[in-house]
Amino acid sequence: MKQLFSTSYNRSLADIWLLLLRLCVAGFMLTHGIPKLQKLLAGGEIQFGDPIGIGVTASFILIIFAEVVCSVLIALGLATRFASLSLAIAMSVAAFVQHADDPFSRKEPALLYLLIYITLLVFGAGRYSLDAKIGGGKSTGKKKAAKGR
Repeated sequence: MKQLFSTSYNRSLADIWLLLLRLCVAGFMLTHGIPKLQKLLAGGEIQFGDPIGIGVTASFILIIFAEVVCSVLIALGLATRFASLSLAIAMSVAAFVQHADDPFSRKEPALLYLLIYITLLVFGAGRYSLDAKIGGGKSTGKKKAAKGR
């Protein structure tokens, strides 16, 4: 019963959870991005919103970049915080600009994605990622600084 109210956590389990979260959210978002990419590659007229006033084609290309490229980066755990920030911005625009006048039920999916991307932005990719391999697997420099005192 004590564990139910504990604020401590198992770091290894957290790293496994971050891996699972990254893979799932990337897969889910790719189901939105790949059809858009196929539509772009097929040519023809692009029918898409211009929520931030940069043009329909530019908006479409930016959302494809976020939903496809950044999702692949998140799945790999490569540049995870950059990719998460890009997708958090995209989901913020979707929820608060594109669907600003819509009922909550239309905003909810974008808001749920936004929460996940903010979580990845705050916690990073975890141990099982290319970010950890490139960075040497160190989560913070606090231990090193504490040893040097």
